[in-house]
Amino acid sequence: MDSLLKLHDCTIRFGGLTAVASFSMEICKRELVGLIGPNGAGKTTVFNMVTGVYRPTEGDVFLAGERLNGLKPYAITGKGIARTFQNIRLFNSLTVFDNVRAAFNLHVKHGPSHALTRGKAFLKEESDIEKRTLELLKIFNLDRLREAMCKSLPYGDQRRLEIVRALATQPKLLLLDEPAAGMTPTEKSNLMRLIEFVQETFDISVLLVEHDMRVVMGICKRIYVLDHGVKIAEGPPEKIRKDPKVIEAYLGETEVEG
Repeated sequence: MDSLLKLHDCTIRFGGLTAVASFSMEICKRELVGLIGPNGAGKTTVFNMVTGVYRPTEGDVFLAGERLNGLKPYAITGKGIARTFQNIRLFNSLTVFDNVRAAFNLHVKHGPSHALTRGKAFLKEESDIEKRTLELLKIFNLDRLREAMCKSLPYGDQRRLEIVRALATQPKLLLLDEPAAGMTPTEKSNLMRLIEFVQETFDISVLLVEHDMRVVMGICKRIYVLDHGVKIAEGPPEKIRKDPKVIEAYLGETEVEG
């Protein structure tokens, strides 16, 4: 399989604290990969390195062979990496429709000056964005809520909307940071189907950070395990659930059911 994302010996330090040490990871095109570990293991720090929030102290991050070190988060998003967050970060003062439409603006060809003159090319691009926004909302059954303020949505719909907004940036790789947090068992089951649907329908790779092992083990093909910023295991779910280091550091059971 073709490599999409590659982290090579990435280390990040904050003063005298090493948050992640010599971490390497590779994700191929159209792959669904999990990243797990105890609280404070460095999972979100890895996400922040990949998305440009933090620059690695040492090591390199590559997307499709292009080095990303030093690029701003918006530039990395433009190159094809989108993410969601542990705590939902929607634009609460905007409607469902405008939350998604705003993300499409990442790739617009016409700037503020065109918005003032409102020429034919600008109006056509705006019309195309509106059409694509509605199409995307319809796929996820959120078109019925297009005029609703996003803060008024149920929790599960807000999670879905955050994923839809990320997809509007046209990513090659989607990073999901604990999307099942706060969900009921039924909502988690629906989320698992949603993630698989997104990965297959949009033909993208997904990196999932999640504490619920039934979610991770149920949908991820490969899993990386962090403990205190150090990778202690990697492999398919059946290998991870039986790994003694993983059990001792995180799972706390002889074996985790799939």
